Amino acid sequence: FGDALRAGGVAILMRHAPAPGNFDPEGFRLDDCSTQRNLSAEGRDEARHIGIHLKGLGLVPGEVLTSQWCRCRETATLAFGAARDWPALNSFIRTRDSEAAQVAEVLARIAAIKPGDKPLVLVTHQVMVTAITGVYPQSGEAVVVAPARTGGKAGVKVIGSVQPDVAK
Repeated sequence: FGDALRAGGVAILMRHAPAPGNFDPEGFRLDDCSTQRNLSAEGRDEARHIGIHLKGLGLVPGEVLTSQWCRCRETATLAFGAARDWPALNSFIRTRDSEAAQVAEVLARIAAIKPGDKPLVLVTHQVMVTAITGVYPQSGEAVVVAPARTGGKAGVKVIGSVQPDVAK
């Protein structure tokens, strides 16, 4: 899928790099990283390596958007240099009531990608990557998709993925 990265017109949905634990503690706050699960030293190295690997495959990202969680922001910054917060990419694992609206917003953004556009990079959580692609990604895995329509609705076609162990 290096050809797809170079040609553009695709999106990359990336799960944040490794952050120890399974859930954020009760009472965590998005504006305070000390209250959240954060990347481990291994996670920070992995984020850097996946960014280098994707660039080696020909990735020149267009827009890089990230969940507001600190582990996603840090993954995006280490892998791609910078990112802009987009609340649609936030985790909905504890509040499933927002899942449908968030997924629809992300699918609409992917559907707006035109052939030849620089790849859109979306750094998010497992639940979002799985909801959009059907893929259950490893921490740090990047799933490359192309916009597609299914039954008249916005969707994606999975082109492939880069798992973090390949990038080391």
